[in-house]
Amino acid sequence: MSEPLIIETLDLGKSYGANPALRGLNLQVAKGSIHALLGKNGAGKTTLIKILLNMVSPDQGSACVFGLPANTPVDSLKIRRRLGFVSETKDLIQDMTVGEIIQFTAAFYPAWDQSQAELYRQRFDLPDDKRIKELSQGMRSKLSLLLVLCRHAELLILDEPTSGLDPAAAEEILQAIVSHVANENTTVLFSSHQIAEVEQIADHVTIIHQGTKAASGEIDALKQSYCRIQLVFAVEAPEISLHTPGIKRILRDGRTVTVISSQGSEQLSEEVSSLKPVSTRVFPMSLKDIFFEEVGKHE
Repeated sequence: MSEPLIIETLDLGKSYGANPALRGLNLQVAKGSIHALLGKNGAGKTTLIKILLNMVSPDQGSACVFGLPANTPVDSLKIRRRLGFVSETKDLIQDMTVGEIIQFTAAFYPAWDQSQAELYRQRFDLPDDKRIKELSQGMRSKLSLLLVLCRHAELLILDEPTSGLDPAAAEEILQAIVSHVANENTTVLFSSHQIAEVEQIADHVTIIHQGTKAASGEIDALKQSYCRIQLVFAVEAPEISLHTPGIKRILRDGRTVTVISSQGSEQLSEEVSSLKPVSTRVFPMSLKDIFFEEVGKHE
């Protein structure tokens, strides 16, 4: 049985003046998953997150979180009581100390886990008496994450959680997210433009490009479904037309034809065999390959 959906959007659209940010975006995030929104800067990831949090209203379509409409005030309040959010800017009250903002935040959440907060404070090496304005960017990111991890939230929404961090600090943030999900019944939606960190911690990914969904699914299943088939002919390669579903692109170069498919190689291999190439080779595609295939084809 498939897990219930924590987030679902249907035909979601949003424009800022004449500039479309989202164009008919459909998204499904299953309970218990670590779901990454992967896309270049300006792809529409942050606009989607703002709609889920009722910070902006969509121009078309719908967005639901926990089965509740995200754009009504009463339901939005119910949604926000059940989630934790870290913005890309990591906005915190600058004159508070680490200890003060932990206590200040704890007062708003009945399920706050103070012992867990102290464990994370020590793990992240956050000085209790240091003011936030004196913290490095990496330390502010760790503090922002601490403030949402200790709420026992059902959903974490993280907008570029490792943006601007050095590799060591980014790794610490990612490992904290993974260990938290392993120990709590938590769903995570995080945005990123870093393919390596998506592969490291996410089990599902939605690639967003220019406000639309370019590809989506469980990461291992996506990598199994995409492939690159290279055909080599004895003479100059012929112009070919293929009818197998899932053909993304056909490239012809001298004696070689390369076919990119999003629906596996078995049926495609049978069709291209009729072209009588002297050799046929099937290559798997990494998430990076898939990303650039889906994003690059629009450029």
